[in-house]
Amino acid sequence: MENAVPLSGIPQAPTRARYGVVGFAVTLAVITYIDRVCIAKAAPHVMRDLRLDDWQWSWVLTSFSLAYGLFEIPWGWLGDKIGARKVLMRIVVCWSFFTMATGWAWGFWSLVATRALFGMGEAGAFPNLTKTFTTWLPFHERVRAQGILWLSARWGGAFTPLLVTAVMLFVSWRSAFAIFGAIGIVWAFFFYRWYRDEPRDHPSVNDAERALLPTDAGRAGHVPTPWGLFLRSPRVWLLWTQYFFLAYAAMFYITWLPPWMDRTYPELSPGFRSLLTASPLFFAGIGSLFCGFFLSRLTAWVGNPDRARRWMASTGFLGSSLATVAFIHIQDPVWKMAALGVAGFSNDLVMPSSWGACMDLGRKYAGTLSGSMNMMGCAGAALFPIAAERLKAWTGGNWDAVFYVSAGVYFLGIFCWLFLDSVTPLEKGREEATA
Repeated sequence: MENAVPLSGIPQAPTRARYGVVGFAVTLAVITYIDRVCIAKAAPHVMRDLRLDDWQWSWVLTSFSLAYGLFEIPWGWLGDKIGARKVLMRIVVCWSFFTMATGWAWGFWSLVATRALFGMGEAGAFPNLTKTFTTWLPFHERVRAQGILWLSARWGGAFTPLLVTAVMLFVSWRSAFAIFGAIGIVWAFFFYRWYRDEPRDHPSVNDAERALLPTDAGRAGHVPTPWGLFLRSPRVWLLWTQYFFLAYAAMFYITWLPPWMDRTYPELSPGFRSLLTASPLFFAGIGSLFCGFFLSRLTAWVGNPDRARRWMASTGFLGSSLATVAFIHIQDPVWKMAALGVAGFSNDLVMPSSWGACMDLGRKYAGTLSGSMNMMGCAGAALFPIAAERLKAWTGGNWDAVFYVSAGVYFLGIFCWLFLDSVTPLEKGREEATA
């Protein structure tokens, strides 16, 4: 019988159904980055066929980030209200369709509209994946799961240029988008069949595993979102601001880096250029994984999870800033991209701490809070392609000004974490203030 007490009297071993949630999250993270990074590698072909210049291309890139940012909060709020199962299934199908539709674009405005609709769909992915972790995972497993999640996302993006290069040996860029879009529809079908918003209702979860799961954090329900609490909280503003800085500086890796590499080192083979452009996202993934697993050990050493997150995130911002400056001054392409790999690694030392803070501060509002944080990140991401193109134009095509600004933005992120309490729930702070 299900959940029966063993006759031997040996305590029942917990099942591991919750790791199935991590598995679905990992595969979706890979899909999200394949679908958003593939256009950067296909850029020369798309720009040539649609007759786009750099200024128009910067708006194509920005249209995704703007729409992505605008729909972060609505999708996070909807996940808090009706559950991640319904939301994720719908948005994955939506953005997969518009990934395929990217290959149907016939000009500038059609491409901008398609990428904006694609961004609108993808906006709900990470807030609702955070929602699933808050619901399904014990406290001590959440940051580690976030580390694995972002490793998968970054590696999906890192290897996408190589994947696009390989696929386009056989099909056109238009057909390549159709292939990439179809992957998400398959994911949505299997996720919807397996996942449950209430883990205790899942047939694969036994009593021992139920005892490990959170009691009420992250449950869907018709509860009002405390927007006033969010807006009045200095901690929320610090969380938002540091993510704005992080996303602005990191956006180069998934937007302008492949075209920059093609133009700066045309003497290198296409395959070697694709391999080099994988460096920052590849090492960013390692940074996420390292942070996810090392942070718990650092917490034990310093005796305080908030202090551990603060040290880790501040180190990440500082490392990215210094490595970006080194990247500017190195000439050899291999060592130059190695420096950018260090910047990517350091960048993602911040990621698990940021998303872990959303789960701990937001609790049952984790989807909405993480959505709002990611929205602020998208504001930074949307600003970067346009700012980079304008800075480049004002300096006569010199990219150094772009990179120096990114290094400075990374450095500013340190000051946010110096004053951020990332573990005390917002509602607890409100109850103590009114007591």
